[in-house]
Amino acid sequence: MLFDPETRGLPARVLAAISPERRLRIPMLTTGRGFNLANAVAIALYEAWRQCGFRGAS
Repeated sequence: MLFDPETRGLPARVLAAISPERRLRIPMLTTGRGFNLANAVAIALYEAWRQCGFRGAS
């Protein structure tokens, strides 16, 4: 997983190297405040772990 800096996003050359079908966004309301990077990483990792059936959980 690759996450971008909160204030500026990924450089254009890095973003261009990732095909659009491999990019993910966290949906949120337009009226809400944005997530900070730590929260965004936590959401993405939790969802990836959930989709893997929480393997390795004890």
